[in-house]
Amino acid sequence: MGIAGKMTVWRTVGRGLGLRGPSCGEGRLFKGFFRMEVACPSCGLDFRRESGYYVGAMYINYGLTATIMLAVGIPLVDRVPMATLSWPLGAFAVVFPLWFFRYSRSLWLGIDLYITSLIPK
Repeated sequence: MGIAGKMTVWRTVGRGLGLRGPSCGEGRLFKGFFRMEVACPSCGLDFRRESGYYVGAMYINYGLTATIMLAVGIPLVDRVPMATLSWPLGAFAVVFPLWFFRYSRSLWLGIDLYITSLIPK
């Protein structure tokens, strides 16, 4: 299946959240919790990229973590003592990015593939 013309933003997001290959939607991206496959087992798309490629995934992960913390913390800051609020938010700031790591990488790979499929060759 060719990439150009068949990728949509929602398909890209769905494959990213499903931890599936961004090109075919079938192959798994990870063989362990933190260990990525070298290539898609289904279509052979190479997941190895240049150094610094996955920094965009870190931005996605950090941005979502900060947004959730602000969305929860700001409304509660006047109602809950800061000492009580800081522990759950601190734990969230550590645990959530570790859990979301795989999804942010998968989303970043899909977004990049989607954007580059729009560029004329």
